[in-house]
Amino acid sequence: MRRLFSRPDGAGAVSRRGLFGLGAVSVAGAAVAAGGAARAEGTPDSAGQAALGFGNTAARADTGTVTFTGPHQAGIATAVQDRMHTAAFDLTTTDRAAVVQLLKDWTAAAARMTAGRSVGDGAIPIVSAAAPDDTGEAIGLPASRLTLTIGFGPGFFEKDGADVLGLRSQRPAALIELPKFAGDSLDPARCDGDVVVQACADDPQVAVHAIRNLVRLGFGTVAVRWSQLGFGKTSSTTPSEQTPRNLFGFKDGTRNIDGTDDPALAQHVWVSPDDGPPWLAGGTYLVARRIAMRIETWDRSPLSEQEMFIGRTKGEGAPLGGGPAEHDPVDVARLPEGSHVSLVHPDANGGVRMLRRGYSFVDGSDGLGRLDAGLFFVAFVRDARTQYVPMQSKIARNDLLSEYLVHTGSGLWAVPPGVAEGGYWGQSLLEA
Repeated sequence: MRRLFSRPDGAGAVSRRGLFGLGAVSVAGAAVAAGGAARAEGTPDSAGQAALGFGNTAARADTGTVTFTGPHQAGIATAVQDRMHTAAFDLTTTDRAAVVQLLKDWTAAAARMTAGRSVGDGAIPIVSAAAPDDTGEAIGLPASRLTLTIGFGPGFFEKDGADVLGLRSQRPAALIELPKFAGDSLDPARCDGDVVVQACADDPQVAVHAIRNLVRLGFGTVAVRWSQLGFGKTSSTTPSEQTPRNLFGFKDGTRNIDGTDDPALAQHVWVSPDDGPPWLAGGTYLVARRIAMRIETWDRSPLSEQEMFIGRTKGEGAPLGGGPAEHDPVDVARLPEGSHVSLVHPDANGGVRMLRRGYSFVDGSDGLGRLDAGLFFVAFVRDARTQYVPMQSKIARNDLLSEYLVHTGSGLWAVPPGVAEGGYWGQSLLEA
């Protein structure tokens, strides 16, 4: 749900040679590395990993890496990292073979980068006259729990009525064009995209490096439509940790889904074989909304008004009208009418939940002396038609916070399942 305000492991030890990914490998080795874009959350690993309590997030403290292959992509139920760089791409070709090759190349690069290694033969070629395979800005940096997660938008299946890649029949019924909600001020240049890639890491340069190298590999097949940097996670998939805060200063993500809660993930996040189509089983849907926050006006508002609009206390995050602690039960009927929590709490929505992975952003100023700042809202859902759209429609009409928020970007993508060893991103779709 759009809960704005209530609040890893690689392929094994590798020689790092003092570099982020500059262990030179052969082309054959790169092909093996491509064996998966992400052995994801839920894949059994070492006993030591289990002892760390990360469950299906597959985090490993010894390497700082997140497993890349498996039944689900990493970067979803994975423990949320500190930084994000998300980019959306448009296809610049109708050649299906070229798109398949790009996805294979991206998979190989993603598998290496998430393992803390370079793209291809690295940033320092033997022959100086040759362009490096890797851009090099991550030399010397650890993997920083980098995850890369890919999704396909409606334009990947059909664009302007054309069956661009012969995939129209494989478009999921749930992959809709998100409607324009009340109060939206959407910039088309910040919306949608045929493909989206989310890079999350604990080091911003590692996340930027990952997207930059995928952009480079995509030249001639895709072009960047938009990208967004984020910092300061605004939700957590590890609720036992301290709940993070958004730019309004309130805890965000108090009731988020725990990344180790397999029953909740199965109910609210992962697409089941019965949902259809078959290629998406084990996948999910990614909802993204760029939400500008009028923080200067908010900062001049009385604390009592801020708490009334949110429905929680600013300090502890306790529900208004309830107990003194953040995780005390919420009595929706006792919350201020129109408060954010009163509209988004599962008890007010028939138990509907979402797995949220949003980030704050500050993109300079808007030219009027105000910060261009806000929330890059990200949620993973099993079906946006029944989880996100009804809730956002209600929020757009009734949320007291609407006067402080402007939605400027929007998109929905089908996120395929994880990749098996030797496979590639989207294989279940492209070979359906």
